[in-house]
Amino acid sequence: MRQSKLRKKAVTGPAAAALICTGALLSSPAAAVAGHEPATFTADPPATWQTDGIVWSLAYARGVVYAAGSFDTVRPPGAAAGTRQVRRHNFAAFDAVTGKLLPCALSFTSGAGPYTAGTVRAMKPSPDGRVLYVGGSFGRVGSTGVANAVAVDTADCTLRKDFRPAVNATVRAIETTGRGVYLGGDFDQAGGRSRSRVAAFTPGGSLLPFKADVDLPVRALSAMPPQREILVGGDFESVNGRPVHALAALDITSGATVHTYPGWLPAASVVKSIAQDGSHFYVGAEGTGGGVFDGRISTRLQDGTMAWKDTCLGATQTVLPYHGVLYSASHAHDCSQTPGGFPEQGIRHTLLAQSVTDRRILHWFPDTDGGLGEGVGPRALTVARGILWVGGEFTRVNDRPQQGLTRFGTGTPTSVPQTPALTLLAANPGKVTVGWHASWDRNTAALTYRLYRDGKPVFRKTASSTSWNLPEMSHTDSVPAGTRHRYTIEVTNGIRTSRRSPALSVTVPAHAGPSSGG
Repeated sequence: MRQSKLRKKAVTGPAAAALICTGALLSSPAAAVAGHEPATFTADPPATWQTDGIVWSLAYARGVVYAAGSFDTVRPPGAAAGTRQVRRHNFAAFDAVTGKLLPCALSFTSGAGPYTAGTVRAMKPSPDGRVLYVGGSFGRVGSTGVANAVAVDTADCTLRKDFRPAVNATVRAIETTGRGVYLGGDFDQAGGRSRSRVAAFTPGGSLLPFKADVDLPVRALSAMPPQREILVGGDFESVNGRPVHALAALDITSGATVHTYPGWLPAASVVKSIAQDGSHFYVGAEGTGGGVFDGRISTRLQDGTMAWKDTCLGATQTVLPYHGVLYSASHAHDCSQTPGGFPEQGIRHTLLAQSVTDRRILHWFPDTDGGLGEGVGPRALTVARGILWVGGEFTRVNDRPQQGLTRFGTGTPTSVPQTPALTLLAANPGKVTVGWHASWDRNTAALTYRLYRDGKPVFRKTASSTSWNLPEMSHTDSVPAGTRHRYTIEVTNGIRTSRRSPALSVTVPAHAGPSSGG
């Protein structure tokens, strides 16, 4: 949700039933630990360049990841804010594999001066990756006057002369097909003609006959060429003169309304993102106030019917399906009614992974802070060469400084579970009971605890835990009466093992009476 004085409440009553896919079962946090679970990226970010502002959009084409938004400079991995800065005004390019900053350095500005204002809000490559279409609120790229939308040749990072549409307000979404480039946003004129919030051009920059009358901003576009439709999402309440809230499918050639989705989103929610994987399309929503929907919807492309709908609260900014997992950027704070989810505890989980088949939240919990601007954290996702790139307004990732940009790979996780602290629960002749709180790991739910007495293993147990469910654990050890021992514990996620805990010294009573330890 956007920041609001109103406490947000999930839709209840009959509407709530529509939010949960028929037949889906709620599960405990431990239910996410399953051998058949789809593989996710690691939750441990490699070294990544940073920005000094917000990354609103990410795109990948031909070995290059483009990051764009509202920033003036970038800086190397690990560099503190304000140090080692390299000029990149609202647009930067990186090697998709190494993450290295590339020379491509187009400057997007408002046009009032060499480095003034302006912002990039949307990018999308052509199907062949040879052209990158860029939209936002800018009047100049370098020294060239433009009007909120341009095309960049990805081979040499130059502006193409054949795509310079005049759009009279912010472009917030772009979609490309082999025959058209679709723009969505706040505008009411494009290419010198009336176009209300959505327009289409040829790849060469000529305005197409496609025309739809949308009353409020369009924030998401996703083409479905086999169905000859394009999905449109945003803030709107009317499409082509009829009441339509936030989501519609339009004829890809004419702009006529083909499908609407009544009742899918309450009035207080808008669509921020649409993505698809060949069999389904996925919607990410944001709401304000009470009775909102903030989560994700999965819909079958074949017939437009809903497959599932989760009930998480905490506005979803973008969604990205990849290899059977739906990744999302949000500030989710209550997913208690979603399988594998977490209760309201005043903690935000800004990056989530869900099974595309049943909406179950998977155990993958990298995190960011809220950061700049509206303070919602991540804003954009893309996958390039097997690496998940994340952009947004955050300034920290996994509790460490990292601004605007981060990424996650598929290598061996580097996270190490936190070492539990041992406490003495009881010491009686012949028996000692020690206890500890479970640890948790961003990559793995099932952790194995190994307890040592005087340096030798005496107990081993594997248990599941999450950041919101850290159960108390204990072990009763049989030892001779009147002896003294030192207990330590370590925990492993199967790959990395924590340090052993400080020793807990226990004197076992020779006779029944007060226990002692230290």
